[in-house]
Amino acid sequence: MGNFLTDNPALYEARFPDAERLAARWAEDCLSRYDAGKRVLDLGCGTGRDAAHLHSGGRTVTGADLSDTMLAHARDVHPGPSYVRADLHQFDLGAGVFDAVLCLDSALLYCHTDDQLDGCLRSVRRALAPGGLFVAEMRNGAYFLGRTDLLDAPSVNSFVWQGVSYRSTTTLTVDRTAQLLRRVRVWDTEDGAVEQRSAWRLLFPLELRHRLASHGFEVLELHDGPGPRTEPPWREGLLPGSAADADRLHVIARLTTS
Repeated sequence: MGNFLTDNPALYEARFPDAERLAARWAEDCLSRYDAGKRVLDLGCGTGRDAAHLHSGGRTVTGADLSDTMLAHARDVHPGPSYVRADLHQFDLGAGVFDAVLCLDSALLYCHTDDQLDGCLRSVRRALAPGGLFVAEMRNGAYFLGRTDLLDAPSVNSFVWQGVSYRSTTTLTVDRTAQLLRRVRVWDTEDGAVEQRSAWRLLFPLELRHRLASHGFEVLELHDGPGPRTEPPWREGLLPGSAADADRLHVIARLTTS
């Protein structure tokens, strides 16, 4: 089954506008603070907005995604980076060819199983040059320990794009056995209702530290904000916090072994 948003990249950008390129600017700040080299892989690049912004700042960027539709949109609308098809569960784009790998907007959490997560981190390690950075931003699994505010009631969003009204109703549930946050989103459009199901792995801060360390990474930062999707959001000049209690998790790790 397809995905209503990723099958319609222009609609995706209309639903999640980012005119200020906040995620890309946050990522650039992370890379600059640790003097990362210019060669960057944006893993799970989606429509290419972040990759193109980093490219416009002088970095040599490769955007990787599994969706051919997203990649076609990225090449057409956000040119500059190289765009390639790759599965984040396991990929090989060359050994030691990147100075940094980005994995934003919870892309890492599409690794639902331990094998998928280990496959991703092995691939990231292979892709990075010695001392390279891994920068990721995602939901924080620890937020759901004792909190139910995101689960108590469906969230409803409405917007108009190209004269057409769209309304979505999103319900989140926690699958504790599988350690997944499951999402059911129902779209009401002028052509009828469309139901979409997806899920994110619920990773906890100490678990993430352990996984990264087992693949040869030293964690430099791990915190709940500020970041591009926190409230209030990150802005230039703000330094990372030290807690990991809120609903987003941000990690910067350096590869210490080849």
